Amino acid sequence: MLVDIIISCVKIFIVLNVILVAVAYTVYAERRVSAFIQNRYGPNRVGPEGLLQPLADVLKLLMKEDIVPTNADKKIHTLAPMISIFVALCTVAVVPFGYKIELFGRVIPLQIADVNIGVLYILALTSLGVYGITLSGWSSNSKYSLLGGLRSAAQMISYELSMGLSIIGVVLITGSLSLQQIVLHQQGWMWNVILQPVGFIIFLVAAFAETNRAPFDLPEAEPELVGGYHTEYSSMKFALFFLAEYANMIVSSAVIVTLFFGGWQIPYLEHAGLSPLVLSLLQVLSFLIKVSFFVFFFIWVRWSVPRFRYDQLMNLGWKVMLPLSLINIVVTAIVISVLK
Repeated sequence: MLVDIIISCVKIFIVLNVILVAVAYTVYAERRVSAFIQNRYGPNRVGPEGLLQPLADVLKLLMKEDIVPTNADKKIHTLAPMISIFVALCTVAVVPFGYKIELFGRVIPLQIADVNIGVLYILALTSLGVYGITLSGWSSNSKYSLLGGLRSAAQMISYELSMGLSIIGVVLITGSLSLQQIVLHQQGWMWNVILQPVGFIIFLVAAFAETNRAPFDLPEAEPELVGGYHTEYSSMKFALFFLAEYANMIVSSAVIVTLFFGGWQIPYLEHAGLSPLVLSLLQVLSFLIKVSFFVFFFIWVRWSVPRFRYDQLMNLGWKVMLPLSLINIVVTAIVISVLK
């Protein structure tokens, strides 16, 4: 039991640090990719090719003064960004980044927690994410921040329904809520993106809305003179919101890969006669490459697609995606019952 606890703690430490470093350099990647798209240079002064820019940004935010409005609810004002980052980092706990690896005569699953309700765990945590943004807007005692929080609550609730329903088709095909079982069910080229193309498109669009990324970044209200729900935040509290956004983007990419793109699997690699250790490392590498592609896709869309109007946002969520996700469930259930 003690060994299992130590192994779990080591896995948590490694995954947490990888996510935090990845978040820092995703910000760097966003600035470089956006500069490339807009024919600019981007960060290129701090370190070779600007690679130390994330460290400079962290140092700058740490040294900034932490300003709290006089009439704000100080406890909730402090708690709100903590909720956002907590939800973003805890979601990755059930995402498998490999199958298993054998070290020192012990088989170690490449997943922090293989719970049999992994899909429900992810949906439950993402539904809590709205509280961090809503409470930050309310606790600041600023009307602009409150409006940003309300917009976020409406947006996330609207798209959570479609996101949850889009996964039901995958669950029906797999017969399990465990993310590891969903990955194992996609052996070869039987990826769920092929079997559930409509579910994948709905989930992808909902993921953009849930992470507040363009063209669904209305809660931040960039066309206005203020920033939205985080207007009254500074220093590391603001950095936590920023960190949570990019962590959510990475975790959403990991979940998309797990549910629809075979997760860590490389088709038919298990028949290549490789040693177990090499096979495990290649599976982890495959997972990281797939996740990196979708992170790049998130960045690419932000700098290529214009923002929706708020009425367009609501119409898409309630009048298009919700009916499509319900139709997808019915059609999937009928096909499965006929093939059986």
